[in-house]
Amino acid sequence: MNFAEPNAPPPPEWPAPPEPTPAPPALPADLCVAWHWWDLFLFGIFAVVSDIVLAALVAQAASAIFHVPFRAMQDGSTLKSGVLIVAQTLWSALAIAYLYAVVRFRTREPFWRSIGWRSFPGGIYPFLYLLGGGVLAFGIDIAGSFVSKNVELPIEKLFENRLSVLLLMGLGVLVAPLVEETIFRGFLYPVIARQFGVPAGILTTGILFGLLHAAQLWGGWGQIGLMVCVGIVLTWVRARTGTVAASYLVHLGYNGLLFLGFVFWTGGLRHLPPHA
Repeated sequence: MNFAEPNAPPPPEWPAPPEPTPAPPALPADLCVAWHWWDLFLFGIFAVVSDIVLAALVAQAASAIFHVPFRAMQDGSTLKSGVLIVAQTLWSALAIAYLYAVVRFRTREPFWRSIGWRSFPGGIYPFLYLLGGGVLAFGIDIAGSFVSKNVELPIEKLFENRLSVLLLMGLGVLVAPLVEETIFRGFLYPVIARQFGVPAGILTTGILFGLLHAAQLWGGWGQIGLMVCVGIVLTWVRARTGTVAASYLVHLGYNGLLFLGFVFWTGGLRHLPPHA
């Protein structure tokens, strides 16, 4: 027997539960770093101030040792070129020490791994990145042939005597790839990419890398643009592989092939510009 009241209203329908909000995508492990924008800002101040101070100290030391007023040194002279390269080498060591202190203050994890020097993904052969750096250097050299070279670039002064060329080669192969990759792809890139996304991180870091070399290439705007392209490629390699070691090998192959080409075209450094 049905005891329901006649014409009774249907029971109320409960609203459906809301759809669960999707969790934000997890950050890649290589972007989960312990430092922040404030650390980048402080490093920028440190970099500018220490570069100026070190250059002045090395210049004063060279002036005292060789009894030559630094103001009297001519552009392209062996002494002035040596001072610039030695100051840059000392600054590179100081910069790594500064980054080490920052990273160790923020985390107790091993320094090199924390700053992006991780192992290569499985199945990838590191020597391929060296080869890729050589291909990049070849491509940039071809692109550079279409760029106006009517202006004398400041860096060309370092190629006018053999000793400064040898010192610059040592800096460019043994020091610069290690230090620049650690700073740009290890320290700066993760913070930028974490805030604005990987594409913006790649582009911004590449631009900053190119601007770092602007003083050496001042007046050669096409050359500066090409250096920005190099920085973007290096950062893309870093983002793609998740390790600074990959972009380091590309950087090493790039610099190495450029210097080998210079040695070849100058007959083993026997015919240096402008005396070639």
